[in-house]
Amino acid sequence: MNLLKKGILRLEWAREHMDVMKDIRKELKENGILEGVRISMALHVEAKTGILALTLQEIGAKVRLASCNPLSTDDSVAVALNEEYDLETFARKGEDSEEYYRNLNSVLDLNPQIVIDDGADLIFLLHTDRKDLAGNIWGANEETTTGVVRLRALEKEGRLSFPVIDVNDAYMKHLFDNRYGTGQSTFDGIFTATNLLIAGKTFVVGGYGWCGRGIAMRAKGLGADVIVTEVDPIKAIEARMDGFRVMPMIEAVKEADFIVSATGCKDIVRKEHFEAIKDGAVLANSGHFDNEISKKDLEEMAASVRKVRDFVDEYILKNGKKIYLLGEGRLINLAAGQGHPVEIMDMSFAIQALSAAYIAENYENMEIKVHQVPYEIDEKVARIKLKSMGIGIDELTPEQIKYVNEWREGT
Repeated sequence: MNLLKKGILRLEWAREHMDVMKDIRKELKENGILEGVRISMALHVEAKTGILALTLQEIGAKVRLASCNPLSTDDSVAVALNEEYDLETFARKGEDSEEYYRNLNSVLDLNPQIVIDDGADLIFLLHTDRKDLAGNIWGANEETTTGVVRLRALEKEGRLSFPVIDVNDAYMKHLFDNRYGTGQSTFDGIFTATNLLIAGKTFVVGGYGWCGRGIAMRAKGLGADVIVTEVDPIKAIEARMDGFRVMPMIEAVKEADFIVSATGCKDIVRKEHFEAIKDGAVLANSGHFDNEISKKDLEEMAASVRKVRDFVDEYILKNGKKIYLLGEGRLINLAAGQGHPVEIMDMSFAIQALSAAYIAENYENMEIKVHQVPYEIDEKVARIKLKSMGIGIDELTPEQIKYVNEWREGT
């Protein structure tokens, strides 16, 4: 009962602060485009996700929800969705691998027409163990950089079975969710896990994509000396011109008090880095999967391992150095924190809902490939968000519209 009450309150708090979703809910209920549509979802099961799932259910869709990560579920929200709102939710914080995939399969047992995914595990199953269902899929949304990388590889091999909308790269998603959402929520997780000071410390950010930018920005604002590591020369130059030091990871770990990876790739911190690492370094991951920090190498090099705080494992290496791994190397903002701020996910989940409606309306004419979010969806979400913030903007005059569309007229 305590979990149920807590979950209801968290869902009510999120709903109250998701103004964009309020408008989207009203529009989608009026047009009825998703009424009766079967939607299977694998997202981080917490309050903001709960509001997306409830919105889809309230406008008439049949929804099932599972977690996309074994450590990211808020159990109170999962209980509330099941018990109070009759929304079939298959998720529990601390799932082992067998339970995780059993829950994903339970969601797919709905025989969905639309899939909303985060990390592409549902889509992966639809191309492997559950291929029998793929022919019924109208289309899917994918939320993360990691998932989009997998899907583009699938498309390149000619094996993609249905159209997928790349929600991750929508402007109103990656410019805000990845940068400001990941930037703030990463530190929510770190602070909850460690209770350590950031100011005056050397803080290493692995990767300078939109997530890495947000983490580096927040670390700098908290008073850290920030080092960025990159494999992309253009992003490396950008990081330097943004005021950060840039160097290879093998050099950065020698100075690092904190290291956070955010790349969507694997083995960002591995054996050679553990051999060179500063004693007492704290490691965390803000990428989707738990393979950015090589736990295999860390465990092989450790003389002993013990849990010293909730979400903190201390590895004492055979050379005597101590390394602290947060949240078992899983994405720290949800393993130890509450995920992205409510107002950030309000925009991202509005795009998810509108993209699902777009699939329902257009799937018969959609090419089987990875699609960008239509610009009109991005613009709609931006305008609703500005309105909710009480902000007005200018419009082009008829003369200006003529000017920007006329090649003959000069200055």
